[in-house]
Amino acid sequence: MNIAVLVKLAIDTSYIRLDPSNRVLFDEIPLRVSDIDRNAVEEAVKMKQQGVAQKISSFSLLTWGATSKRVSETQNLLREILAMGVDEAYLMADPGFNIYSQLYTARILARMIKRGGDYSLILAGEASIDGYSSQVPCRVAEELGYPCVSYAKRIEVKEGSVVVERELEEYSEVVRAKLPAVITVTREINVPRLPTLLQIRAAMRKPIHMVTLAELGLGEMKRIHERVVEGIRIQRKNIIIEGRNVDEKVEKFLEAMAREGILLVKG
Repeated sequence: MNIAVLVKLAIDTSYIRLDPSNRVLFDEIPLRVSDIDRNAVEEAVKMKQQGVAQKISSFSLLTWGATSKRVSETQNLLREILAMGVDEAYLMADPGFNIYSQLYTARILARMIKRGGDYSLILAGEASIDGYSSQVPCRVAEELGYPCVSYAKRIEVKEGSVVVERELEEYSEVVRAKLPAVITVTREINVPRLPTLLQIRAAMRKPIHMVTLAELGLGEMKRIHERVVEGIRIQRKNIIIEGRNVDEKVEKFLEAMAREGILLVKG
């Protein structure tokens, strides 16, 4: 069978910067492959090595602006996935799609998967490191009409179905779903490999297929009107508590908190 892997090209949240007006400088934040999607890629590669899968394709959208700089940055990131063992990558980078919407993202990914070929299993991380909504894979499953099993920490393909051990808050459960299916994985399922130098060089010869909305039969998406995205301002009160002894300092501290509107209960 063939496996499709959803790979989110997320903003690197450790590099978020603000301008003097406290606006987030999205254009200056570098992208990275979402961490848990690397686990999904690793699981697909393991299945191929075990003879379960024949071909692995990755599918990505450039949701943070389709400028030439971003496209080049994204292609370099996809080379990392190809070096891990993915056979080909599909990338939708279209100026008509430069908003972050789980609904539109899932609809486009589903069209890309249908256009890319026949895939019996679709893997993805349980959430992306920037949005963390956990919605897109399940929405893709709905668009394709496939069952979706989330939070997988073990996957086994058996006789036209997939057996998944799910990690939930208070217990684990084992479920079976017929293929084709969409599965989201957790970090605990494996440890993503580090490609060798030869694998990195070989990845340069693997194809990255560029896709547009028009090729998918989709027009420009209705835009979400962004009001404002800004950082949280934290300003210290700079209140110094002084007193002749500890009891007096504590009393003044409690009075200062009361003036700030904090409810106090005296025993």
